Amino acid sequence: MAEVSLNGVWKVYEGGVEAVREVTVDIPDGAFCVLVGPSGCGKSTTLRMIAGLEEISRGEISIGGRVVNEVAPKDRDIAMVFQNYALYPHMTVEKNLSFALRLRKTPKAEIRRRVEEAARTLGLTEYLNRKPGALSGGQRQRVALGRAMVREPSAFLFDEPLSNLDAKLRGSTRAELKRLHQRLRTTTVYVTHDQEEAMSLGDMIVVMANGEVQQLGSPLEVFDRPANRFVAGFIGTPPMNFIEGTIHETGDSPVFTAGGIELAIPESEIDAATRARMGDKPQPVVLGVRPQAAHELARPDDAQAARDQRRLLEIEVAMAEPLGEQTDLHAHTKGGDPVVFRLPSRSGLGAGTVELVVDTDRLRLFEPGDFGTALGATHESAPAASLS
Repeated sequence: MAEVSLNGVWKVYEGGVEAVREVTVDIPDGAFCVLVGPSGCGKSTTLRMIAGLEEISRGEISIGGRVVNEVAPKDRDIAMVFQNYALYPHMTVEKNLSFALRLRKTPKAEIRRRVEEAARTLGLTEYLNRKPGALSGGQRQRVALGRAMVREPSAFLFDEPLSNLDAKLRGSTRAELKRLHQRLRTTTVYVTHDQEEAMSLGDMIVVMANGEVQQLGSPLEVFDRPANRFVAGFIGTPPMNFIEGTIHETGDSPVFTAGGIELAIPESEIDAATRARMGDKPQPVVLGVRPQAAHELARPDDAQAARDQRRLLEIEVAMAEPLGEQTDLHAHTKGGDPVVFRLPSRSGLGAGTVELVVDTDRLRLFEPGDFGTALGATHESAPAASLS
């Protein structure tokens, strides 16, 4: 196992195209780190630079304390698993698993031990004599994992390895990956565009956009305390709702106002600079509300109490989307802002005017703009971030 560190890493292609900018991330020994973001954000390029498949333009990459900028991929002591499996179709599973070891002239007894152990761990023992064409997608993915395992590397690198699998198989293979990491505790860097996959697998998540690190932290930290509006909208299903409005001070607490909405905001969500400006006039902000941060009234006559506490939100539901135990209400506010709220299906709420009680402790404020910074959160944010 080994720590993987990136210090001020850039990737600039011909013509001045900046694919990765000033990425600084420290991945502790034994951690499972997920690089997540939309297509074109630089996550796969970053992984390929760690592997040595892409040259870095500036900065420094180290694995296990050794700077590897000029080290060939085969000498970096890493194993990489790709999206397309990259198995040899004419070889059996056993020969695919042992291929890299045979190239290195590893003793036969050691090859046999490693292959048998990997096959046993991944449930491939009965398939050792089959060729990849006779395996399902999930089984082929496990062979690709096993081929990486037998090398016993310092770090595993995964480039969207589950993208070719159907939803059910992705879920089961994801669970296998997590169990495998808990057993081996090998440092792992995993790339995906699927935020649900990132949340379920990672000890730490690096959210990327436009070639930069937007936030680094544990899954719960990134979900609860997003560094900016982009992270808040990208992490979480359904995405966080955003409502543009203003914040002003009252005798009791700060209040967010927009199109007939009045919601109390926790003091912790207002930074010092915004608070100072609020003394003169209301300040423009963007309110973030998770779809899970509201619930139905326990009784109809509770509405006035919730309104007095500035916790009541009235929405006009256009469509209810049943999801089994939960239902998503697709709606808009009085001011016309589109919102989605996820409630238990037993609530029976559907199209029409609905009053919800908002959990104001879960409200978040951001500066205006697509990448507006969170006003009240304490977090690690781009462009430099580390977790140790």
